Amino acid sequence: MADHYDHDCFHQPASYRGSGLRRQTSDRLLQIAKPSPRDMTKRVHPNAAALESPKAALSIAVPPPEEAAPELMTVWRKSLLFNCNGFTVFDAKGNLVFRVDKYPKSNNRGEIVLMGAAGNPLFTIRRKKLTLAEHWQIFDREDTANPRFSMRRHMNFLQAKCLAHLTPSPCGGDAGGSYDVEGSYSQRCCVVCDERRQPMAEIKRKESVGGVAFGLDVFRLVVQPGFDAAIAMAIVILLEEMFGSKSSII
Repeated sequence: MADHYDHDCFHQPASYRGSGLRRQTSDRLLQIAKPSPRDMTKRVHPNAAALESPKAALSIAVPPPEEAAPELMTVWRKSLLFNCNGFTVFDAKGNLVFRVDKYPKSNNRGEIVLMGAAGNPLFTIRRKKLTLAEHWQIFDREDTANPRFSMRRHMNFLQAKCLAHLTPSPCGGDAGGSYDVEGSYSQRCCVVCDERRQPMAEIKRKESVGGVAFGLDVFRLVVQPGFDAAIAMAIVILLEEMFGSKSSII
């Protein structure tokens, strides 16, 4: 994806104002760490109009086979809201598609909500208590009764390249198979494989622009046709919790 630039990328989106978020949250000034917000935004987010357009809502429908192509997304390990941790995700056209906004002092410890561009909840992710290995459950929207997927950290040291396993929950109504995550999240080089070892999604380092490297907080997420982009992003969130920095989003 070619990177383009715009000087007004972090005007507050209309979708923020129209979402169910509290007014005091939506009225906060957006503030980004060094480099300056204007410079960093120009590198990460190539389309200012996307944040102001109500048409920037999530769409993960798979196109017809003759038109099917991988979804290319840019993931920024940064919330657009002041004093929040999380993620901001743009598609290949620069439209906002996913958000994670988590206040560090929130009472919902161990719970993360993946939202669409308009703030609508897509998945609620919760850490399962009283388990030896890291074990997380993924619920549809805000339903926390019947998990759709379960993800565990891989604990077999003989298979060091395997990071985690994603399996459908028996009570989640998902007929799909299981998936393995392999590679190195710390280097932003991972692949999600199905049971036939076919790559379904990949995490890659984002190319430098003008000789300036993005580092580990900005990277690519490539999702193959037929695989749910929201599930791919949920996997990214859990990899951050399992293998990310000490300042994880919960």
